[in-house]
Amino acid sequence: MSNAQILRTPTDWNNPDMQRRIQKRYASEKRFRLIGLVSVALSAIFLAFLLFNMLGQGFKGFLQTRAEVTIDMPAMTGGASVTSISGPNAEAAINGLDLQGVAQAAITQQYGNDQGKIFSSSVGNYLKLQLLDNPELIEQKTTFNLPVNSEIDIANKGDGDAESEAIVARLEKAGTISTVFNMDFLTGGDATDPSEAGIWSAFKGSLMTMVITMLLAFPVGVLSALYLEEFAPKNRLTDFIEVSINNLAAVPSIIFGLLGLVIFLSWFGMARSSALVGGLTLALMTMPVIVIAGRNAIKAVPPSIREAAMGIGASPMQVIFHHVLPLALPGILTGTIIGMARALGETAPLLMIGMRAFVSTPASGFGDPSSVLPVQIYLWSDEVNRGFVEKTSAAIIVLLIFLMAMNATAIYLRNRFENRW
Repeated sequence: MSNAQILRTPTDWNNPDMQRRIQKRYASEKRFRLIGLVSVALSAIFLAFLLFNMLGQGFKGFLQTRAEVTIDMPAMTGGASVTSISGPNAEAAINGLDLQGVAQAAITQQYGNDQGKIFSSSVGNYLKLQLLDNPELIEQKTTFNLPVNSEIDIANKGDGDAESEAIVARLEKAGTISTVFNMDFLTGGDATDPSEAGIWSAFKGSLMTMVITMLLAFPVGVLSALYLEEFAPKNRLTDFIEVSINNLAAVPSIIFGLLGLVIFLSWFGMARSSALVGGLTLALMTMPVIVIAGRNAIKAVPPSIREAAMGIGASPMQVIFHHVLPLALPGILTGTIIGMARALGETAPLLMIGMRAFVSTPASGFGDPSSVLPVQIYLWSDEVNRGFVEKTSAAIIVLLIFLMAMNATAIYLRNRFENRW
């Protein structure tokens, strides 16, 4: 039977069977929209709960409680002068003044037996920094706002024990207690006392680790993507490499930590807990992501661009580096930054290479012992002192801001340089 002989009847939209099928389709569409709406609502609720919980706990970590102490510096330091604590040896001269003892003596005079229950053990270091910034204080009687210990700090924020809250009440009645922004949290290093703990060491370590990761993973990943997409022959070896890269992108991050442990620490004998080893390890983990993102971006460049360049006499190398790569670069950068953001939040591979050491001072070089923000958060979350709870949440907020800044950069680059064909 030919097509011309096939009898076709018009669709009867009023047929009961047809109406039932149409209603079934509409019902299916409504269910799909409802499920999608519920999914979005659940995601928003979880995100809101996370942010509310982190901000509620972490906000207190950016505040610090202090109490007033008046110190007669000329009398308590034996008549030290501005000249004696100035010059190139100023820090050594100030260290010789026993400022911790000076502070303790002044605190005992004003607070009696409660002094040991109120102030932080870092009051001597606080006075040292004050004198380094303003040496004239050594010849004056000055009222300092010294940091209190973590129990009094927590009590002042409304969650302390009965004894600490009673001390806070007495200090408030005397008008000697205050709450200030805790700049020391942003500029200090790790410490065993939560009132002294800061994130600068870990933050600097994260920046240095990301620099190493970027310098290694980006060029190697982009060149690998270019070769595989534009030059590699289509054979079984190339297929095997492509499958291996795709699989590596899904391997658990701790496996890369084991790989870094064996290669960089055992074989090459590099320094443990350094930003250099951390960056190399994270580069191994990030490289497959950059290769995959790079290949997709290169593949998205229309063939007409290549054909037009070839048509005016460009060599294959000129076509790639003068036309294809610039057009694919926004997509490559977006994938790279997202891969870097993932590396910034990784903890497991860095724990495997020993980046869980106690690091109180920022690393001065890529080979020095260092820490990173995710590992610092992990270590603080394991502390029994309640003062570290708010420090942990505050550090998480800093890490989230760092991650959001990287993702915002990726979005900006994509929107700024994206080409539409």
